[in-house]
Amino acid sequence: MGLDISVLYRAVDEEGNTVDFLLTARRDKAAAKRFFVKAMKTNGTPERVTMDKSGANKAALDDINDELTTPILVRQVKYLNNIVEQDHRFIKRITKPMLNFKSFHAARKILAGIELMHMIRKGQLKLEDTENMSFAQQFYALAGQLRSA
Repeated sequence: MGLDISVLYRAVDEEGNTVDFLLTARRDKAAAKRFFVKAMKTNGTPERVTMDKSGANKAALDDINDELTTPILVRQVKYLNNIVEQDHRFIKRITKPMLNFKSFHAARKILAGIELMHMIRKGQLKLEDTENMSFAQQFYALAGQLRSA
């Protein structure tokens, strides 16, 4: 019996580029806040966030807004997050046949690799001399840079 993954938080910008992702064991306010803080630390504070009707996400953003001088506009509308849902479909298509993961650690590593390949496919990898490389070649070029760092 494998580990059933609870939540893969994902943020996508208006153009469909992956902003950030975080795998958590629970979908609660603390996990949602951890994700938003992580995404904002890397990418800056957004003007607005569109999300589903999750109470945990809303509560986390309300906490974050309490600490900001200019609050983030939060839009909770079922159909306005279609960009995220369409992008998330790719990840679900890859992970569904896997059924479950044996451990949380394994799930984190595998999902990070899947997200990385998805970002490469979307043209988000900005390495020198990669414009004429295949997706696999870009992945190996990035792995080579990480190994030498």
